[in-house]
Amino acid sequence: VEFVPAHVAFDKKVLRFDAYFKQTVHESPNEYYRIRGVRIYYYLEDDSISVVEPAVENSGIPQGKLIKRQRLPKNDLGDLWHWKDLNLGLDITLYGKVFHIYDCDRWTVEFMRSEGIDLNPPEEWPKDPCMESRRQPQHTYTTPSTFDKLRQFLEMDRNVLRFYCVWDDRENMFGEMRPYILHYYLVDDTVEIREVHEPNDGRDPFPVLLCRQKMPQDPNDTPSNFPSSVMEVSENEVKEWLAPEHLGVGKTINILGRRFLIYDCDKFTKEFYQINFGVQPPEPIQVKQTASPSVKQELPPYNGFGSLEDSKQSCLSLIPQPPKKDFIKMLENDGKILRFAAVMDSQKPEDENRKFIISYRLADDMMTIFEPPQRNAGILGGKFLERTRVPKPGSSPNSPQFYGPQDFAIGAKVEVFKHKFIITDADEYVLKYMEARVDEFPAETIESLRKKHRKGPPEGGSGGRQT
Repeated sequence: VEFVPAHVAFDKKVLRFDAYFKQTVHESPNEYYRIRGVRIYYYLEDDSISVVEPAVENSGIPQGKLIKRQRLPKNDLGDLWHWKDLNLGLDITLYGKVFHIYDCDRWTVEFMRSEGIDLNPPEEWPKDPCMESRRQPQHTYTTPSTFDKLRQFLEMDRNVLRFYCVWDDRENMFGEMRPYILHYYLVDDTVEIREVHEPNDGRDPFPVLLCRQKMPQDPNDTPSNFPSSVMEVSENEVKEWLAPEHLGVGKTINILGRRFLIYDCDKFTKEFYQINFGVQPPEPIQVKQTASPSVKQELPPYNGFGSLEDSKQSCLSLIPQPPKKDFIKMLENDGKILRFAAVMDSQKPEDENRKFIISYRLADDMMTIFEPPQRNAGILGGKFLERTRVPKPGSSPNSPQFYGPQDFAIGAKVEVFKHKFIITDADEYVLKYMEARVDEFPAETIESLRKKHRKGPPEGGSGGRQT
């Protein structure tokens, strides 16, 4: 007999066995194990074995080749699995995982029979609890109802019931009674709630509180097995939807945890209830609140920070605006500055010879004080006072009186933030400016400037207004 090698005699001849193994599930409370089916291929040419798991659609498990083709050990003694060791109803262990063989193909049965081995009868595939729970139920057919949705659309299109309601939330902190308008669309039995805004109500102009949707008549009437952690219910849990018979003047409805009291409706709604239900709506309910007495707005006292005008602007509006300026006065007196010479009235000997220049800006009535540097005086000269308005001592902080050009007479004492100055001289421009406007300045101030400059009154001019 001619010798034929095994790789030639058994080329492309493979035994196929159907098996399964149980996989324990630790993470799920609904299942304890899963049954995963595999196919065991035994290659007769080199006695190698491969295990492949057929892909199951939407299983969520990585599937495919579990054990690649190789010769698998049978025990720790070095024995290998042989096709004579395989049979139906047998458990085999491959790399610590137990596979139960329950069936095989027809060619495998004929090959084993030709070799003198009778296989055990095939077994049934056990049911997987997970796959059984995911199996789609059989289609059921229900008799269509007599409700005609097309007829409702044709007859009720653009017919809307309008109810006037209020949401009373005064039992909670900072709650109030707020008016709303409830629209019930008869074409598809949906509900919409719109807000009612009034001028200066202090609320954002959102037009809709509840967008158009179907609402359950009792949102708390759900099955006992419905999970309490779910915030929204579906159509399967709702037993009855909100309908026109549930609405009416004087009724209170619960929508998403808010209780709305319906106190009135429009003319079309009244006619609809009278025609379809034979009910005459009652008279409107008076729900208007008594207006609270208006609180007189008073400005708080001036705290001394910043200017008085800036502090007032922060009280008059939420977003402070800059105080208004007299632009005509600023344009007429732009660049006009009255300068006065002064000395400090102080008991300290080091302040005896200090000299200052007080500049008064006619455009904005602000003052600046500058101290000219003197040699060997021991005091650094420079800017003594920034540009600001100086209030007179003793004036009220809420309505201060500020210094003006009429207060700067020769020899007059001026107190600037607790520092006292004596006016000793002035520019000749100051005298000309006051003589041109004798009705605005006291005669004593103009006369003191004339004596300082040794000038008499101008021809045809007066000596200033009498005080």
